[in-house]
Amino acid sequence: MDTGLLIALLNPTIALALGAAFLVLWSYQRHRPYLAALAASYCLSAPGFLLQYFTLPVGIVLTKLISNICFTIAACCLSSAIIARYGRRVPCIGIAVMTGGGLAAFLWFMFVQPDLTWRVLGMNFGFGGLSLLVAAELRPVRNNGPTEKILFALSLLSGLNFTARTLAVVIAHGPFPSYDGFYGSSYWTTALLSHALLSLLIALCLFTAAALDVMRALKAETHTDPLSGILNRRGFEERSTLLLDQCGKAGFPVALVLADLDHFKALNDRYGHEAGDRVIADFAAKLRSATGARAAAGRIGGEEFAVLLPLSDLASARLFAEAIRAFYSAGAIDGLPPGTRVTASFGVAARTGKEGLAPLMRRADEALYKAKKNGRDSVRLSYERPETTFVADPLAVG
Repeated sequence: MDTGLLIALLNPTIALALGAAFLVLWSYQRHRPYLAALAASYCLSAPGFLLQYFTLPVGIVLTKLISNICFTIAACCLSSAIIARYGRRVPCIGIAVMTGGGLAAFLWFMFVQPDLTWRVLGMNFGFGGLSLLVAAELRPVRNNGPTEKILFALSLLSGLNFTARTLAVVIAHGPFPSYDGFYGSSYWTTALLSHALLSLLIALCLFTAAALDVMRALKAETHTDPLSGILNRRGFEERSTLLLDQCGKAGFPVALVLADLDHFKALNDRYGHEAGDRVIADFAAKLRSATGARAAAGRIGGEEFAVLLPLSDLASARLFAEAIRAFYSAGAIDGLPPGTRVTASFGVAARTGKEGLAPLMRRADEALYKAKKNGRDSVRLSYERPETTFVADPLAVG
């Protein structure tokens, strides 16, 4: 096979393979639209590369125009997908300016003032600016993990590849008067090889990011209670142990609040399990909205909940529990008859010294038992019991 043809088919083959791979990923993860954009990007770049080497019956001018339109749309999809993957707002105007400017330069030097060299420079500088725009968007998240660092570096490298490499090759071996011999030039060879390498590296990085997304989702599922939407017992214990360790090292206070829905079994028997599920979900939603991101909130039993509050002493944890108790008992719950009042009891304990999670929960549970025993719909505290050690007085007379 002709070496030039083999090199020309390299990028389309890689692009189609990567596009198909991202399409398969998206078919299993429809909630991640950036995967569909990546699939579209690589699938569109394949005909773009093919039409650089092969000419359609419509003629070389329209063939090159179609090819560069494919490249432009593919670049827009790729940059938007990368930025959206990291939760950043896609800069549509910036993307439109970069790609639109490159395409406008291509059209001008194709139809108004024909010049192949300036067409090459115009398109490459547009794509280079787009790559640097992506790097600028990734800059705030580049320290979040290794994939972010690599993608940030690849975006910068891609920007230099489109601008510095193109300019250097044009200065050294240009200008290009026509397409005759263009596909055997050093510009075309270096462009194909560098784009193939960068496409593979970017795709591998994005595959890794997608795999990490799946792993995080699976971990979240194993640590989340499906009914309440907050942590299950396992997730709560792991998160709380980590928070206790962090607060212990920093010397910050920590408090634990246990909550138990009052007369839940009777409510379940009277109104049905569906109503009981709504009661649990409603209480969990109020708990989640009140705790914020720093605290750990979990459903640790059927109708029992726990909240670990960093930077909170006994007094502030009591205020938190009282606020939740009053807020919850005053609200109505969908699915229950109007006027039906559902309450909860609370036990609060503040950490003593380097106390672990198990003894802290035991003390909070004792306080919760007192709240249940003394009429429910109340908050009870577990006060610190200082340890006393008998020390013999050497001067005492026996």
